[in-house]
Amino acid sequence: MDQFSHICDVDAEPLHRYRKGGYHPIGLGDLLKDGRYKILHKLGWGGYSTVWAARDRREQRYVTVKISVSERGERNREFKVLRAIAAIRPEQPGSRHLMPMLDHFQLDGPNGTHDCLVLELLGPSVPDLLDARFRGERLPGKLAKSIAKQALLGLDYLHQQNIGHGDLHTRNLIFTIPPIHSLREEEFFQKLGKPETGLLRRNDGKPLEPGMPKYLVRPTSYPAVLSSFHPIKIVDFGESFLSNDIPDTLHTPLPVRAPEIIFGDKLDHRVDLWSMGCMLFELVVGQPPFDSFMTTPTILARQMLEMVSDELPERWQETWRAMDSASRGEKSGYTLQEWLEEMYFDGERNEDLTRKDILKVGELVRKMLRFEPSMRASAREILQDSWFKRE
Repeated sequence: MDQFSHICDVDAEPLHRYRKGGYHPIGLGDLLKDGRYKILHKLGWGGYSTVWAARDRREQRYVTVKISVSERGERNREFKVLRAIAAIRPEQPGSRHLMPMLDHFQLDGPNGTHDCLVLELLGPSVPDLLDARFRGERLPGKLAKSIAKQALLGLDYLHQQNIGHGDLHTRNLIFTIPPIHSLREEEFFQKLGKPETGLLRRNDGKPLEPGMPKYLVRPTSYPAVLSSFHPIKIVDFGESFLSNDIPDTLHTPLPVRAPEIIFGDKLDHRVDLWSMGCMLFELVVGQPPFDSFMTTPTILARQMLEMVSDELPERWQETWRAMDSASRGEKSGYTLQEWLEEMYFDGERNEDLTRKDILKVGELVRKMLRFEPSMRASAREILQDSWFKRE
């Protein structure tokens, strides 16, 4: 299907994904799993799913329903990982920082059979909160440190269970919300905002294809759902894997992508440690250490070589020489610590952490940003640093 052959006033998920093997067309008020789940609002979408707020009419609670594309392929890794997490007794504090699976079922539709995960209803992501509360600013230092600590606790718990997340970035850190299960639907919409819809129509005036939705729904921006800062949870296990089922590659966003993914090396859970190092930098500074705009694997690798203190492993050097010769670029001339200080003490945004704090942040980031995965500090080792023990 030509993605430009349809018109809609609401800008949301890509329309060309509504096809055989793709998204399932959902409408507000739809009842799923024999009427148990009533769709109320859209929370978002990704390359492999659309995500909805729903009412569990049996348990009388609000939940998240994640509806995967029907061409699952390796997407069922997410279900395996969530099932493995659910089977573990939650004795460690890190378990509180992972989104739990509440239920799962399959949904048949015009585009195929879709796996559906029922998850805890959470609030905005870290970037969403930043846009809503701190527009043009960065997170307060104390909040950034708290979020990083919680992410490390959740990551340590995952790694202790031999699970890799594979897609760790700030959009997958989501704030929990106060209990709202007792709210009536009208009150629920006061918290999330009324759904905004836009009719979908074809340019040529012909009827919509059977696999297309009648309208698109703009995702909520959580206008009144978070009146204070609540704990965060790591979400979206679509790239996750067990130690006995590791994929050949991952689709982690480029700015936080571990070098072994770029160089096509064997992967394991330590890809998350690189991403966590990038994320600690971003939480404190307000932007990732490596370019996020118009970047490419070659540009990213070049920046890594400038900022990371150790040598590129011998087994990657031939690949790098081929990449570098095909696309020469300018060097920035910054070490990681210099770049961290340049970005933090920019004279434009709040600077409530001290130079001593920023030196410590740089030290911790460098411990995770090591080319050789075996040299990276574990989440537990980073958590044990005295900086995370001080309020």
